[in-house]
Amino acid sequence: MKLIAENAHSTGVNGQQVIGIANDSDPRALNLDGVERIDLSFPKFSDGRAFSQAFLLRRRLGFKGEIRATGDVLIDQLVQMQRSGFDAAVLRADQNPDYAQRQFDRYPSFYQGDAFSTKPKFSTGVSA
Repeated sequence: MKLIAENAHSTGVNGQQVIGIANDSDPRALNLDGVERIDLSFPKFSDGRAFSQAFLLRRRLGFKGEIRATGDVLIDQLVQMQRSGFDAAVLRADQNPDYAQRQFDRYPSFYQGDAFSTKPKFSTGVSA
């Protein structure tokens, strides 16, 4: 996952189609043709609706572009964000990127499937 300092985040890049979605919006109602990046908002760290939006965008809508977490993003949320479908996170100003990277080092893999890989690690691929 790409970690971005709050002061380095830009809402758009020249030539790139970027949209921001409020955490109470339904992504299924959007036209995603040509969209390269979607910014999902965490207005408070305790509001997890953007996790559901990211998962919906990846698994049900098949969005292949970048999904970026913005707002009140804390390092203890990053691993779950990545598993839910986020590619990048804009860290809140008081969050240390070095500590954030330790979260990924601490939890390098999981048995369960996630937004990117649906099969669990213990699956052999053989049907019963």
